[in-house]
Amino acid sequence: MKPKIALYPGTFDPITNGHIDIIERAGNIFDGVIVAVAESSAKQPMFPLDKRKKLIEIATAHCKNLQIISFDNLLVDLAEEIGTKIIVRGLRAVSDFEYELQMGYANASLDPEIETIYLMPNLPNAFISSSVVRTILCHNGNVSHLVPKSIMPLLKSENDVLDI
Repeated sequence: MKPKIALYPGTFDPITNGHIDIIERAGNIFDGVIVAVAESSAKQPMFPLDKRKKLIEIATAHCKNLQIISFDNLLVDLAEEIGTKIIVRGLRAVSDFEYELQMGYANASLDPEIETIYLMPNLPNAFISSSVVRTILCHNGNVSHLVPKSIMPLLKSENDVLDI
């Protein structure tokens, strides 16, 4: 039987405890998880793509059957390239649901075999978003309770280097 591999795409700018929660839970459901880091130049991320990938590698070192890749194409095309039809997305609030539902339908219109699975983070992680973390970082606030402890030194060094 072919292993069930899930694709978890996102900008991960930066990765948060909420993302880790979804990655771990997807890893318990599927045979493997591919974390796909979007280049997302339109979003103008705070952290460059290579830094975001490195942060994920460090934060997920404990995870098994996990691969980290980057992409800059349509998600359905990426799914086709890697041979999966399963996309995992996280939902925190109703606003997430509306956006994710629209994206799920758009992906299904491009590839009717694509299945989008929505996972909710555990309650302590439900309010965490990368944008909240970035805002706190921009004001030199403490994000140690919002992101994996293992990436804190890299976030601090990035914050010192960035003109923010």
